[in-house]
Amino acid sequence: MRNKVEEAAKAIENRLMAMRPAVGLILGSGLGGIVESIKNPVVIGFDSIPHFPVSTVKGHAGRMIFGKMEEVPVAAMQGRIHYYEGYDLKQVVFPVYVLKRLGIKKLIVTNAAGGINNEFEPGDLMLINDHINLLGDNPLIGQEEMGPRFIDMSRAYSPELIEIAKRKGNMLGIKLREGVYACMTGPSYETPAEIRMLKAIGADAVGMSTVPEVIAARQCEIKVLAVSCITNMAAGISPHVLSHEEVLEGARKSEKNLERLLKEVVKEMI
Repeated sequence: MRNKVEEAAKAIENRLMAMRPAVGLILGSGLGGIVESIKNPVVIGFDSIPHFPVSTVKGHAGRMIFGKMEEVPVAAMQGRIHYYEGYDLKQVVFPVYVLKRLGIKKLIVTNAAGGINNEFEPGDLMLINDHINLLGDNPLIGQEEMGPRFIDMSRAYSPELIEIAKRKGNMLGIKLREGVYACMTGPSYETPAEIRMLKAIGADAVGMSTVPEVIAARQCEIKVLAVSCITNMAAGISPHVLSHEEVLEGARKSEKNLERLLKEVVKEMI
């Protein structure tokens, strides 16, 4: 994998010239509009980067955007790769290793998630403080080229970055939830029985991404801040039939507050 990461990074560097990102962003379903805050952007399609997997999901543009957000050099993935698209987890996390090779030390990961905690409402933002991996797989299996095989996950989500986000949220008047994110394979949504199980084991929200990327980031010693946009309540809690269109619509409602929050947080990440 190391050689492929090197080839991908060099192809990107040839486009960036002297620009070097310090902070990475991975933007989830319907949240790609945040890249409009990036000044003097350099846009590179996933399909033009060697070995880079290509996103196939509506709401994921499949582009890398390089530039400055609040004067901080950033690399933003406008869209991500999912396990349910048919990629294996090593492909799913390949972009994280490329971001590491490009120089990032801190990573912000966002996602659209279903709310399980009954106190949550669609439109809420949840800071992830822990996760439950229910993929039945791990991106580090059979791979130790990019870092140690055995990594500590007791602080997978940086307490330091969570505190910064809380402080900025309070300053902006944005109500922030905090909780545990459960990762399922998808692409089908969970059944009401599965949601009851997830609630029983401590999950506050559920989605189909983020966890593999966080595992890879921690292998690379990248500090992570992760934010879920609660786009809908989960099966058995929501009165609606779940759909991807509802998720995208919910993400659009959350996006403005998420953009305001991330612009402030990024200022303190270098």
